[in-house]
Amino acid sequence: MASEISKEMLLENMMDDYEPQNGYQKVDRYNLESIEKLAFHYKEILTLIGEDVNREGLHKTPERVAKAMQFLTHGYDLDPEQILLSAMFKEDYKQMVLVKNIEIYSMCEHHMIPFFGKAHVAYIPNGYIVGLSKLPRIVDAFARRLQVQERLTTQIKDCIQQTLKPLGVAVVIEAQHMCMSMRGIQKQNSVTTTSDFTGAFLRESTRAEFIHLLGQNLH
Repeated sequence: MASEISKEMLLENMMDDYEPQNGYQKVDRYNLESIEKLAFHYKEILTLIGEDVNREGLHKTPERVAKAMQFLTHGYDLDPEQILLSAMFKEDYKQMVLVKNIEIYSMCEHHMIPFFGKAHVAYIPNGYIVGLSKLPRIVDAFARRLQVQERLTTQIKDCIQQTLKPLGVAVVIEAQHMCMSMRGIQKQNSVTTTSDFTGAFLRESTRAEFIHLLGQNLH
């Protein structure tokens, strides 16, 4: 497969002192064969909507859009389970670990229009913890695909539960959907919230602590 590796991505790995384990390595790849095919079709789309693909501003647009689409959907090439396994550590800690305000950018599978917002992810370890950066990474791995918010929420929860086997997992996502803002009902300020819980977070007291922490500015 023809590909090119992003220098920025390699630099990020070096800065993180990242060493690939379990077959997982974070790199930014473009499939040049796919880029060429996508660019051809985007050129056709531009023509069909009435644009002049030969004017100066659009000369490289089909290729740019093709690369953008590959980046926006690169989650298909990532294995979220391996991301977690690459940074699991034994630790006797059984209190809540919460990473909140994880930025999410995804694309609605119904209209291929973006939705964006924040994810809040918590788990209660059961013998193992995971490197904190890996939680946002698996959020990205699932978000960078054609998605619906409900499934995205459950996929993140299931991946953490099945891989780390913690005492419980909680995931809440708040997002704005451009398919509701730009078209259709055209409601610019609506926010959709989804949640999913396992284990200890099914108990009202634990879930209440999680919701309380989401509303706190502790830093």
